[in-house]
Amino acid sequence: MSKLPMTEADLQACVDGQLPEARRAEVEVYLAARPEEAERIAAYRRQNEELRALFDPVVDEPIPARLSSQPRHRSLSLQRYAAVAAFAFISGSVGWMLRSAVEPSAVNVVQTPGAPQPYLAQTDIASLPHQAAIAHVVYSPDVRHPVEIGADQEDQLVTWLSKRLGAQLKPPKLGPLGFELIGGRLLPGNEGPVAQFMYHDASGQRLTLYVTTEHKSQQNTAFRFSQEGPVNVFYWVDGQFGYAISAGIDKGKLVQVAQAVYDQINPK
Repeated sequence: MSKLPMTEADLQACVDGQLPEARRAEVEVYLAARPEEAERIAAYRRQNEELRALFDPVVDEPIPARLSSQPRHRSLSLQRYAAVAAFAFISGSVGWMLRSAVEPSAVNVVQTPGAPQPYLAQTDIASLPHQAAIAHVVYSPDVRHPVEIGADQEDQLVTWLSKRLGAQLKPPKLGPLGFELIGGRLLPGNEGPVAQFMYHDASGQRLTLYVTTEHKSQQNTAFRFSQEGPVNVFYWVDGQFGYAISAGIDKGKLVQVAQAVYDQINPK
């Protein structure tokens, strides 16, 4: 058995599959004796898998014709470099910023009693589910710091996010559906800040609510459903606000959550 101390670099290299077999075995022994650390590393592995599922299609896309006039060997080198750089960038905490690189998935309009009515001419929400899904994939697996301000400081969280977005926000109560608030964080959007509220259920399944104030058209839309890689998303626009609920749960459960959020935002 090696007497080298276990470092964070060893743990991260194990997550990325970059350790020699002997050292990897030592890491596994180390983790077996430390359940909390083992769960943290397992979360990083899940995050990597979800990021690959979401972004591997981009890496496999052919080089655009306008870029393929270069000599073949140079084009291939550029493609490999771009693929490596893209995945490295995605794997960091700002990976979600590559949102524009992938086309959004097919969208379904969903009608439920009391939900917003269809308004389909609007185009400024096309990127909303994709942005929300990437933010969900990047932050929800984090065990130690999934949010910037926790639910134990909800008043401070609401005041801070409301001030930054310039609008009154309040995280919906989803306890009747089995989800409790973990907390929230501030994210950059296309034209300004975005709020993300995170919830979890008894099994540890996490769900995020992504809120923007970038929809200046002031038009409402119906609930829409989009599948973004491993993430299901329900989203809609209500005045200046855009909302997107993301989770790895089935469509039926997610629409219940969307309806509950909408009902609390628009009380009768």
